Amino acid sequence: MGMVGQRWTLIFGGGLVFGILVFPGSAALGRDTEEQLLQRIQSEPNPVKKAKDEIKLAKLKFAQLRDAYSQGQVEAGVKLLSAYVDVTKTAWKLLQDSGRQAAKQPEGFRELEIALREDIRLLKDLERTVSYFDRAPLANAAQELEQMRVEVLHALFPGDIPLPDKGSPAKTVTSPGSPAEAR
Repeated sequence: MGMVGQRWTLIFGGGLVFGILVFPGSAALGRDTEEQLLQRIQSEPNPVKKAKDEIKLAKLKFAQLRDAYSQGQVEAGVKLLSAYVDVTKTAWKLLQDSGRQAAKQPEGFRELEIALREDIRLLKDLERTVSYFDRAPLANAAQELEQMRVEVLHALFPGDIPLPDKGSPAKTVTSPGSPAEAR
């Protein structure tokens, strides 16, 4: 790199540092606060956009519960876990009540399924780091979210999707006239 390239690197780097120091809020523009999300959820008439904001709020709650557990605040973590599950259920209920067919209009349903898949994995990871005696709420939440994820998948892909009952092995649900029914 020549002398000119080094000078531009210094100028750009200096400008970047100056911008962060002068406009500290701009570095977090993509991050919504809980208050902003709650405000937007209350004022949003579109159920899909509202559900997407609920998913963002759930992500925020998940980060808070993970922090609580990592700091050894199990009781606070359990309360945040409950709030997280409630927000996720609200997002699913909004999508169900929207009247949209997930298979034809997957917006919102797809984002919820992805968020559930990621969060279930992270919950199971968190469960492994917590004391054995404090794992039950995490395991129960992961199981409940997995059931919700299966329901979302069934809405997105109706037909031959295994729908496990609580406490029983998975069974396949087929739609009438499907190739699986002919077998």
